[in-house]
Amino acid sequence: MGMSAASAGGIGRGGRGHRRRGRHHGLMSEINVTPMVDVMLVLLIIFMVAAPLLTVGVPIDLPETKAKPMNADTQPIMITIGATGEIHLQETEIPIDELVAKLQAISKTGYDERIFIRGDKATSYGAAMKVMGLIQDAGYKNIGLISLQEQDQ
Repeated sequence: MGMSAASAGGIGRGGRGHRRRGRHHGLMSEINVTPMVDVMLVLLIIFMVAAPLLTVGVPIDLPETKAKPMNADTQPIMITIGATGEIHLQETEIPIDELVAKLQAISKTGYDERIFIRGDKATSYGAAMKVMGLIQDAGYKNIGLISLQEQDQ
């Protein structure tokens, strides 16, 4: 009357209590690229929205000329003269008496730094010449004026 453990409760290998597992699947070696594509599309949208905001942020109405665009390798220093005569160095409004000191502080190549002046159509010629005169008197020689290219009609 001795029962063995295998036949008594079905605990052993061939009994009813043994759960048969399904086939063991190997590790999945494929890369799911859907999350990466989603992230890349979100980044693309962010950069498309942010790119126009990276330009000089002082809104002015530039005059138009027939001059050809210049090829520029490095980013020049931008000075903007608004319609009411306010002066912006890059995007920061500054008084005209601080212009030369701030220019000297941010110039990386000294007096060889390229400086572009943007003036609104409504800016007086005298205001633009005053700014250019200050910059030239300080020793800067690469001064240019920015305008829009005229559209053929």
